[in-house]
Amino acid sequence: MSAFTLDELLALEHAGWKSLCESTGGTFYGELMTPDAVFVLVNGAVMTRDEITASLDGALGWESYEITDARLVEVGEDAAALVYRASSSRPDLTEPFTALMSSVYYRVDGQPRLAVYQQTALTP
Repeated sequence: MSAFTLDELLALEHAGWKSLCESTGGTFYGELMTPDAVFVLVNGAVMTRDEITASLDGALGWESYEITDARLVEVGEDAAALVYRASSSRPDLTEPFTALMSSVYYRVDGQPRLAVYQQTALTP
């Protein structure tokens, strides 16, 4: 049996994007991420859980987003990765931000926890 289902991980990703649209991402990801989790961003930054939580609440929100081409990749008995294409827009960007995303989740004490989130830009 898989550690996660595609629908379960998609629901978590949609909740994360919703929090980014509402400028509450720091609170959301602070609860979801493992203590040693990292975000690897398109600009080359690697941010820790503490850096993410400090930077996202109150940040300029995304106006819209779309997740497509999602697939589940089993990583282990209690882990899986979700890989997908995301396109999003925000008032400060002249073009939509489009990237490939991968999120690695572990089940800890029965709850999903995000360990690694990585972006690969498809737009300049």
